[in-house]
Amino acid sequence: MSATDGVIRLEDYSPTVYGIPFVDLTFDLHPGATRVTAKLTVEPRADTPVETPLVLDGDELTLISASINGTLLLPAAYKATPSELAIHSPPHEKFTLEIVTEIDPSKNTQLMGLFKSAQTYCTQCEAEGFRRITYFLDRPDVMSIYSTRIEAEKTEAPILLSNGNPVECGDLPALSNGVARHYVLWNDPHPKPSYLFALVAGDLACVEDHFRTSSGREVELRIYVEHGNENRCGYAMDALKRSMKWDEDVFGREYDLDIFMIVAVSDFNMGAMENKGLNVFNDKYVLADPDTATDQDYAGIEGVIAHEYFHNWTGNRITCRDWFQLCLKEGLTVFRDQEFSADMRSRPVKRITDVRLLRSHQFPEDAGPLAHPVRPRSYRQINNFYTATVYEKGAEIIRMLKTILGDLGFQKGLNLYFYRHDGDAATIEQFLTCFSDATGADLDQFSLWYEQAGTPVVDVESEWDENKSTLTVSLTQTVPPTPERPAKKPMVIPLKFGLVGPDGQDLSFTTPENTAVQSDTIVLRKEKHTIHFCDLPAKPVLSLLRNFSAPIRLVDALSIEDRLFLFSKDKDSFNRWQAAQSLMTSHLVSTTTSVDATESAQPQPALLAAIGDILDLADMDGAYKALILTLPAETDIVQEIGNNIDPDKIAHARLTLRCAISRAHADKMLGHYNNLASHTRYSTNAQSAGLRALRNALLNFLSSTSGKLDGAELVFNQFLSADNMTDRLASLAMLVRDNHSQAKEALDSFYQRHKSNNLALDKWFSVQATAPGAQTLETVQDLTAHPDFNSSNPNRVRALIGSFAAGNLTGFNRKDGAGYEFMADWVLKLNETNPQVAARLLTSFNSWRVLEAGRRKHARAALERVVNSDNLSSDVADIANRSLQE
Repeated sequence: MSATDGVIRLEDYSPTVYGIPFVDLTFDLHPGATRVTAKLTVEPRADTPVETPLVLDGDELTLISASINGTLLLPAAYKATPSELAIHSPPHEKFTLEIVTEIDPSKNTQLMGLFKSAQTYCTQCEAEGFRRITYFLDRPDVMSIYSTRIEAEKTEAPILLSNGNPVECGDLPALSNGVARHYVLWNDPHPKPSYLFALVAGDLACVEDHFRTSSGREVELRIYVEHGNENRCGYAMDALKRSMKWDEDVFGREYDLDIFMIVAVSDFNMGAMENKGLNVFNDKYVLADPDTATDQDYAGIEGVIAHEYFHNWTGNRITCRDWFQLCLKEGLTVFRDQEFSADMRSRPVKRITDVRLLRSHQFPEDAGPLAHPVRPRSYRQINNFYTATVYEKGAEIIRMLKTILGDLGFQKGLNLYFYRHDGDAATIEQFLTCFSDATGADLDQFSLWYEQAGTPVVDVESEWDENKSTLTVSLTQTVPPTPERPAKKPMVIPLKFGLVGPDGQDLSFTTPENTAVQSDTIVLRKEKHTIHFCDLPAKPVLSLLRNFSAPIRLVDALSIEDRLFLFSKDKDSFNRWQAAQSLMTSHLVSTTTSVDATESAQPQPALLAAIGDILDLADMDGAYKALILTLPAETDIVQEIGNNIDPDKIAHARLTLRCAISRAHADKMLGHYNNLASHTRYSTNAQSAGLRALRNALLNFLSSTSGKLDGAELVFNQFLSADNMTDRLASLAMLVRDNHSQAKEALDSFYQRHKSNNLALDKWFSVQATAPGAQTLETVQDLTAHPDFNSSNPNRVRALIGSFAAGNLTGFNRKDGAGYEFMADWVLKLNETNPQVAARLLTSFNSWRVLEAGRRKHARAALERVVNSDNLSSDVADIANRSLQE
């Protein structure tokens, strides 16, 4: 696919005119001048006309030579530029094309293609990084069997890794200066696209284990890390083994190579990469011990290890035909890793956590200028479509499919997909066809979830008829306009529900002649539905969108009394939490938008009483109770208000509510906090983590108390006595957030303790960047000059600058626009070295249009300055222009 206007369109897709079934690579590794020899077996398709040019992709490549079937090509036979190699008249039969290129890994600051991370050679080829290694048909539907030979100096790179299984190794003649060299040959028997190619070479330590598959094969497991980090790999290895077992038990997927390897590197644009048999990870998702990793880090490691392993089938064995189908592998694999984590931990807590992520990241994306369908129809830069819409909303679509088809129907469809498309580069249409063929379901309308951007809104009205014992529910769906399509069609929306009776139990009912109701699920297919729930033994309270069964916004007319009832009685864990969130959100919106702030500042006594009742429940999971006690996020309030947002008012409203809850229940909270402190032993298991989450949720409220209970002193004491990073970091964040007098001492202590550990130091930067208030900008600016700040390390940039933009509503959105100017400065600076990281930072402007007029003006000016700058990368230019489009 190509486009003269720079836009790649799904409708323009056509297969390549040449295939490359075999790739033989030889790497002669040197930091400044690595030579790559690629022997490509090329064959024209059956319908390819004679003398059709072979045009290969490149990116900043230097061509040394090109030959066909052993004969060196003369300059007239081809045209080579850094971005393209065109062979004018290749043979009209299978032939061998040998290409020799030279690249400089040490200067590859983009961290795409082959680069050096510290002293380690590493690759990142998704989405279009392989073309930075050698000229190639660099697209997902060109699948090849790879053989890779790596040559290097023994002292520089004693470890030489690539995809597949090792088949040969040995010594090479020493260099003229006596330096010893060696080689390793790897073979991957499974055809794969170039984006899944991987190479790692360096002086690394290795942690080994093994796994016996369900068919009895022994698989060798290896995790490679920098020397000294071996003792921090235990949890990652355990998560890998549990992932392999779970995928066999739940999805019937067995691993297919003799060895599975993970390499942890410190310089990486992404979280991890699923290269076949050789996963490359950002080290933050591998390394952990109690002193340096939080419970959230452990959960993240577990989830990301599983995600990349699960890609072996949903992404590698079956890949995507083109990058428009990115959601095919990512949405399905996110769903799989969510289910794995739910089985490993608390399913209700995991579901709520995932929904909070969706609402805080994907919903604003859907409502802003960067909105796009889960499967976009066009793009300028594919790197900018690794978004929450593709990943998180893509996973919600898979979950809805399972809800509609049922567990058995979903499993039948997925099994057919694995059987029918193993070894293929597939499409969304082929994926859905498998489910239709397996179950007989008509999924044509359901496919709109992949085609239409925007978050659907479902309005709910209900009326109770006492005489007829009937509840009439009217449902109306709308899909808001988005830049690519103003007019939308009705969606298929599964709404799980219950009719909750006075005792908290779901009531039985009948629904005469209403096909929209399937057991405990209403399946909306039209713009409007009216449903009569008849023969009810008592007046119910409608509990709708249980387990968040569809990624929508629900607008209902439940009274405060109904929400309080669901808060205390609903058997659905998600909706019980949602009832609490709705009550608090309603109060916060009212406080933020009220003309007379004092009129609505104090929460209703009934809400405070309900929170007190929750505190007294002894049989509630600690992590779940902590979530109920967590105030709605600032992004939730922004979405509810919709426009003319004043971030300072939102921050003030949340602080006021936190203080009100603390005043109402300080004694009770302190009692529970002390009890948890005396009975909680550290463990990485979910139960222990849940108790810590509850303890820190209580401390979050207590931190704002004063008088006979000094909240600041309580927080500082926890910081000093903490025996794990979770408690230490939580208390540090509270001290810094509330600008307590002990904050500087705590920051200095944390730094001295962890200054030699990069991942812990990232937390130190992030805590300071997310402290609310206009003054934080100056702190962040000072920290960019700190000796430990390294702008070439993506983790450090995300920890400081990214955290400031994404996690500091008041600081980033300063009234004077200085936060926007700071971000524009850094976007332009990073544009020159790492455009992917720069473009991700620029997405922090996604919601600028909903701000009040003054901030809106400043944000637009900053975006226009970026757009009008010279030498913008395609990544940054794409985000900047889309952010400004009307």
